Amino acid sequence: MTTETVEAPRSARTARRSTNWEKWGWIYMRASGAVLVVLIFGHLFVNLLAGEGGVKAIDWGFVAGKWANPFWQVYDTLLLWLALIHGSNGMRTIVNDYVGRPAVRRVLLGTLVVSAAVLLLLGTLVVWTFDPCPANAPADMLPSICSA
Repeated sequence: MTTETVEAPRSARTARRSTNWEKWGWIYMRASGAVLVVLIFGHLFVNLLAGEGGVKAIDWGFVAGKWANPFWQVYDTLLLWLALIHGSNGMRTIVNDYVGRPAVRRVLLGTLVVSAAVLLLLGTLVVWTFDPCPANAPADMLPSICSA
């Protein structure tokens, strides 16, 4: 009778010698998911139910008026960051689970990181640099919220 030793899984070996990123990714998914539920229902309530007109009232002026308030800028930025990182972490998990070839996995994970970073940067720039009343714009092209 031979005694064989089964080697520890790759994730267990990695966890012993460094930070356990899988554990922190799992915790992030649970925490961000709970916060996202609250943020998304708040977003839907404000945009669709509160006020008059429902979805028909959402236009460029509605967004401009909303983003004139720093609270909504922070709210929408938080929603963007949590949702995009949550989704990217989920995609990372799928790639790690189903892509067997290490080179392909590295390429896909690198692409995922780059695309998430670009989208976070562009989305944050849109929220924080949005100007509904650009200087030197023709008066007939400006929304009613802009003073002439």
